[in-house]
Amino acid sequence: MAVHVIEEARRCLQCKKPLCRIKGCPIQTNIPEMIRLFLDGKTDEAGKMLFDNNPLSVVCSLVCDHEHQCEGNCIQGKRKDGAAIRIPNIENYISESYFDRIVLEKAPDTGKQVAIIGAGPAGITIAIKLAEKGHNITLFDRMDKVGGMMRYGIPAFRLPRIILDRYQTKLREMGIHFRPNTSIGGALHLEDLFNDGYDAVFIGTGVWRPNRTHCKGESLGNVHFAVDYLQNPESYDLGDTVAIIGAGNSAIDVARTVRRFGSRNITLYARRQRLAASQRELDYAAVDGIDIQQGMAIKEFTPEGPIFIPRTFDDDGNCIREDEPVLIKADSTIIAISQGPKDKIVNTSHELKINEKGLIVVDEQGKTSIEGVFSAGDVVAGSKNVVLAVNYSKQVAEAMHEYLMSK
Repeated sequence: MAVHVIEEARRCLQCKKPLCRIKGCPIQTNIPEMIRLFLDGKTDEAGKMLFDNNPLSVVCSLVCDHEHQCEGNCIQGKRKDGAAIRIPNIENYISESYFDRIVLEKAPDTGKQVAIIGAGPAGITIAIKLAEKGHNITLFDRMDKVGGMMRYGIPAFRLPRIILDRYQTKLREMGIHFRPNTSIGGALHLEDLFNDGYDAVFIGTGVWRPNRTHCKGESLGNVHFAVDYLQNPESYDLGDTVAIIGAGNSAIDVARTVRRFGSRNITLYARRQRLAASQRELDYAAVDGIDIQQGMAIKEFTPEGPIFIPRTFDDDGNCIREDEPVLIKADSTIIAISQGPKDKIVNTSHELKINEKGLIVVDEQGKTSIEGVFSAGDVVAGSKNVVLAVNYSKQVAEAMHEYLMSK
């Protein structure tokens, strides 16, 4: 591994205009500098730079859409018969090596108390950034461990749980309190947090409510939602033949997880001709033996399996014909068509403004309609990815710090 990573690092051209960073990286990781420091034997310095810029660097090095981001914009890969530098491998090696040696350099204690609701990518980022500035942080989550959708929505074969366990340990070392199994909007409400002395609140609860097809039969015993299944696949008995509704990366995560739990006949059914999943995920689905059927619109769920309407498309991807519905025999069906936000907090905090999709409305600084309450991540932007949540949350952390110091 080390020799391979070093060889990859040595291929870096140290471009004066590094497209891997400028065009490819949503969080503007200084990739050439990372590689330069690494090759100079300054791995800890490179690791610190990565962590300061992106507290979830070790996670992003594993789960980002690299083929469309850093790797996809590498000049080496744009040359004839060239291969892009495996930037995520280098980043992962450095971040992984440095992680356990991270020491948070905290500013003097400000005496300010901040409640963070949701221990996903946005919440963890805000917690670390505000703790660095000397604020006292309590992190609430309805689950028993930190990670949010990273832990309960990304399969372990893509993001090993030990990494998130190490984050939980690191947060504790940083003096950040974690309160598990606690839903704000249940026994505790937003006003309780302010009554108990919190100076600001951040909402980063993600999107945990599965989107529905609104087709007959969604409540049947052989029909499941992807976001529920991925939280605890061990508890499901799906049978040998499984149909999956959806064609994005999450649908492929589900399919590959189902394969690892023993089902042999797994098919993804896509409504459109175009597949939303990245080519890399499609390649992994192929090697895992996952079949994909395009132009299949779900009509109904039955105890015997889903009923689809086959669709035909023209060269521009427009549907030009729908055929008679067909029953596809399956032991189980999983619906994987993204998620929306749950409404516990909104239902108990009527002053919190949301849009037509149920997402929290914020300004450019992450301020909500309630004084002292900020928000970012998927609960604001909808289901996105880890690096985008981290990038926006860094900006919101700065706005929260300014707000706290002005009080």
